[in-house]
Amino acid sequence: MKVTQIPFQKTGFFSKTMVDYLDQKENLQPFYNQFPDLEGFKKQILEKQSSFSESSRLMLADALQKQYKSVAKSAKTASNISLLKKTNTFTITTGHQLNLFTGPLYFLYKIISVINLAEELSEQFPNQQFVPVYWMATEDHDFEEINYFNYDGKKVTWNRKDGGAVGRFSTEGLAQVFEVFSGHLGNSKNAEYLKKLFADGYLKHNNLADATRFIANELFAEYGLVIVDGDDEKLKQLFIPFVQEELQNKTSFTEVSKTITSLEESYKIQVNPREINLFYLGGDFRERIIFEDNVYKVNNTDISFSKEEIFKELDKNPKAFSPNVIMRPLYQEVILPNLCYVGGGGEMAYWLQLKDYFDAVKVPFPILLLRNSVQVISEKQARKLAKLDIDKSEIFLDQYELISKKVVENTEIETSFKDRKQFLEQQFIGLKEVAKKTHISFLNAVNAQERKQIKGLEKLEKRLLKAEKKRQADLVERITKLQNELLPNQSLEERQRNFSEYYLEYGATFIKVLKETLHPLDLQFTVLEM
Repeated sequence: MKVTQIPFQKTGFFSKTMVDYLDQKENLQPFYNQFPDLEGFKKQILEKQSSFSESSRLMLADALQKQYKSVAKSAKTASNISLLKKTNTFTITTGHQLNLFTGPLYFLYKIISVINLAEELSEQFPNQQFVPVYWMATEDHDFEEINYFNYDGKKVTWNRKDGGAVGRFSTEGLAQVFEVFSGHLGNSKNAEYLKKLFADGYLKHNNLADATRFIANELFAEYGLVIVDGDDEKLKQLFIPFVQEELQNKTSFTEVSKTITSLEESYKIQVNPREINLFYLGGDFRERIIFEDNVYKVNNTDISFSKEEIFKELDKNPKAFSPNVIMRPLYQEVILPNLCYVGGGGEMAYWLQLKDYFDAVKVPFPILLLRNSVQVISEKQARKLAKLDIDKSEIFLDQYELISKKVVENTEIETSFKDRKQFLEQQFIGLKEVAKKTHISFLNAVNAQERKQIKGLEKLEKRLLKAEKKRQADLVERITKLQNELLPNQSLEERQRNFSEYYLEYGATFIKVLKETLHPLDLQFTVLEM
């Protein structure tokens, strides 16, 4: 095993927002609280400790005990749930959709990031306890985003009727998906484990939330991971005051809109708030709450409430009020003694829109940490890279740029026309001096001729590189094939592949290696040669 670390900023796969965040650019600093370093965590502990009540801890622990009632949790997970009752215990949280069979590979990297960060903080701050948390996005309703995963270039899909919160979806129909997936796996020891994990998860549990909890628990329980389902009566009770605030004052819309006005001067906006950032959750629907004609209406239904009625409904049935992408982060921070949210670049970008909102409702804004990212390279691929003289950091170059660079390095011909262009420009300097002494029309003609000849040289330069690529067709083909293997669809493999591909090859060793290798606070992209 060989590990190479590359700054996220040098991969070219992260947005300007994330690059500037990692570089701690001054113009982005107003949009977050503490930076993810040990000094930042020290301050965050003090802030969260003073603001998170003991009663909230007891309600959280009680809700989790009930959620885990039928789950074979590890001793470490059981201990962590109990630890949440103590005032010196804090969580490190990541969230993820209920993607079929965990979805993209980066699901593993998110979970291992929070596990390893919790362990590192326990060493650095021995007087506190730190619990890794996976927040299941059970209330999402975007089924088309989660109903498939990619395996060996094939899309394994679960087709069913859409509607309502995905965590409540019946697992009916997944037996057919299991048959399709099993057919791809073969009969090795690792294949049998994957089949059992899928079958025990989806064919022995009635809904998607329970199935997802089972699978995540099977993979990570030994590390003490605590899995939280926010679609919970007790937890929603803790959130009632903030839902009331939203319904009455539309606070999130006001505050996030102000933030967007400042942020969009330099950065792309990830999400836009609605006037009310809540859904109403029914048995088979999740629809927006709209305030119209002095009445609260549930979009696409006949349900409506007066002001008095909706507050009564909230007290009686808090579980029906579901936060959207703007309010979900607040819900998480209200019910958890959380210090840090670990997520991908897109998630970090929308969290940066929320700090003013958090400040307005007086909830501490968590530290934001970009999760670990990994590129796995086999020994065979590593040998090919070495033969092609491709450095690990060059893997992530745009394919045209990578091929051009290697073709130029591999030829004895001078492919750059830089000197020729400079020589031509020098010739025209003298000619322009002559032109200045006569009519302006001649000077214009000289300038036009200069541009024409420079452009002609640039075209020839490109033609020469193109000709060299044809001459070195074998090299071009080998580079193209290898990079396409490493970066499917010219994207990071963690966004395209499912963990099962690597589990099939390496078994449980794959997760153990990731656990030993990834260091979240290093803020580096990891290239892992196995």
